[in-house]
Amino acid sequence: MPGIAKSREQKRSRRHLRERKKVSGTQERPRLVIFRSLKHITAQLVDDVSRRTLATVSSTDLETGKKTQKSLEVGKRIAARAKDAGITKVVFDRAGYKYHGRVKAVADGAREGGLEF
Repeated sequence: MPGIAKSREQKRSRRHLRERKKVSGTQERPRLVIFRSLKHITAQLVDDVSRRTLATVSSTDLETGKKTQKSLEVGKRIAARAKDAGITKVVFDRAGYKYHGRVKAVADGAREGGLEF
């Protein structure tokens, strides 16, 4: 309905749903989904067919540092866990966030770690 103000989170959620119509993960090529909060960032590998989370990495496990540097490290760690599970290709799900800043840093870190998007 026009005229009703929506919160930033509601708008992001709608963008994520619109994106999820097109992006789906499988066992061979799971979905690398990002969640970004004000202080931390989380990356998960998800198999949508069997509805399982294959691996998770969060910046809460890391020591102090800049948020973008932590995001780059999260990307590298999720790539290492994916390699341990025998996964080399993923589908990137930015979860309604702009491909910019910390989200881009996670993607760059995952690529440095050897994942193909």
